[in-house]
Amino acid sequence: MNVALRERQKGNKISLYLDLYEDGKRKYEYLKMYLHAKPENGKLTKEQRDHNEKTKALADAVRSKRLLQIKNEEFGFRDTEKTKGSFLTYFETLTEKRRNSQGNWGNWDSTLKHLKTYSKFDVTFKEIDKRWLEGFKYYLQHQAGKDKERPLSRNSQSSYFSKVIAAIKEAIKDGIFQFNPAAQVAGIKPDDPEREFLTLEELQAAADIECELPILKKAFIFSCLTGLRWSDIEKLTWAEVQNSADKFYIRFRQKKTKGAETLPISEQAIGLLGKRGKPEEKVFTHLKYSAWNNLKLREWVMKAGITKHITFHCARHTYATLQLDLGTDIYTVSKMLGHRHLKTTEVYGKVMDKRKQEAANRIQIKL
Repeated sequence: MNVALRERQKGNKISLYLDLYEDGKRKYEYLKMYLHAKPENGKLTKEQRDHNEKTKALADAVRSKRLLQIKNEEFGFRDTEKTKGSFLTYFETLTEKRRNSQGNWGNWDSTLKHLKTYSKFDVTFKEIDKRWLEGFKYYLQHQAGKDKERPLSRNSQSSYFSKVIAAIKEAIKDGIFQFNPAAQVAGIKPDDPEREFLTLEELQAAADIECELPILKKAFIFSCLTGLRWSDIEKLTWAEVQNSADKFYIRFRQKKTKGAETLPISEQAIGLLGKRGKPEEKVFTHLKYSAWNNLKLREWVMKAGITKHITFHCARHTYATLQLDLGTDIYTVSKMLGHRHLKTTEVYGKVMDKRKQEAANRIQIKL
């Protein structure tokens, strides 16, 4: 490992830079320090010679400091042995920790597949720098999915890149990185999501139609009436369904955010649940997440005359949108949804603005 002070002349100026050679790789660091070049005919003035002497001394001090930083493992990493470890293996470990959260695990697993495609070979923590991250970002935006003629959507690009950033932050906590190599790399902004939902009339039409899987229909309508996510409905136990002074609520911990919530619910939502079971029993027994269930959900709403692309999560969107449509203020809706930030709920406000604009354009006359 060596750090040498080099000079490069351009015109009447000499630029100073460091030549860093470590582990068979060479890097250059320009110091933005300049010397006066000796003119072809003539000599440097005393002021120019003094400037050159002081600048060289300063540059050499920087070289010595940089060499010391590298020797002390302060130039980007704390532990040389750790940085030689596999970033892909580390990412795979983080992915497995999320296996119990189906949707989240799926995104991490997809990101891992793209990382392996992009890297081709294993990649160490030491190789994760600004250039590598910019390369992965370019891959997601311009190369991923091309072989199948289906480029990644903007939201998928954003999601996968953010997972890599999240892994880097975990590595910082684990003492592998001293600084964040992604700090100077801009993320990929997602598109505004199209949040599909049911109108009150459509929800009523769906409620009037039988579903091949009655438990799925009951869970979906319960979500429309409460705003609960699939993950929280699937794990809901009777012990979490409580009442006090004839008021009903669910006291639970969100699976996604881990936040503790007390959610008031209507008598109609309680009535939908039927006979109360034992405290430790699940409220929605035999409820499973699968492609088959998703298909049956779409078939059910289609029988109700609804042509929208409906997934289970649309029930939560339906709850939020109908609450705003019926006059509930956005702050209360945000609290009911368990959002940590009001900005998350404001997306539904945009949906309502769009509906108002559509309503305004419905009345047309000839002028």
